[in-house]
Amino acid sequence: MNGKFAAGLIVGVALVGGAGMYYLQVYGYYETLEPQIGYQVAHDDGTARLDIADFEGIDSFSSPLRYRACFTVVGDVPPLIAYEGADPLNAPGWFSCFDAAQIGGALVSGAARAVLVEANAPYGFDRIMALYPDGRAYVWPQINACGAAHFDGDPVPAGCPPPPQSQSQ
Repeated sequence: MNGKFAAGLIVGVALVGGAGMYYLQVYGYYETLEPQIGYQVAHDDGTARLDIADFEGIDSFSSPLRYRACFTVVGDVPPLIAYEGADPLNAPGWFSCFDAAQIGGALVSGAARAVLVEANAPYGFDRIMALYPDGRAYVWPQINACGAAHFDGDPVPAGCPPPPQSQSQ
């Protein structure tokens, strides 16, 4: 009987631990962002402010890759900086406004265009926006060449800013 109890205890603890880990990864570290009426994006002359509506956003202090935002741009869109190689990252299933597969397909087909929101925010990660002609916009972070090299321990490419001291290896 003792062996069955020990095995059951081990399985029970593993199930509780696994359920806890799942919850923390999918729900626990995210926070819903406050609605916004404007959004700053990179522009040839610095930054430009877009007027927006229907903002939904999530973020997490645990990783720079967890930011996602969905909104509609209202009014005119100034010339923005195109972003090559944009690849939307999946959002948690409960954040239903962001569908990475649909956004990625729209970028490939030309139904949407990728633009830079902010470079190195934080260091090594760019914020990218998929912008549709009807004003729908979706934002996510993506590791850039500077970050990929730095976090792999390789020399950063020419033109990269120096990494912050707290992130130096």
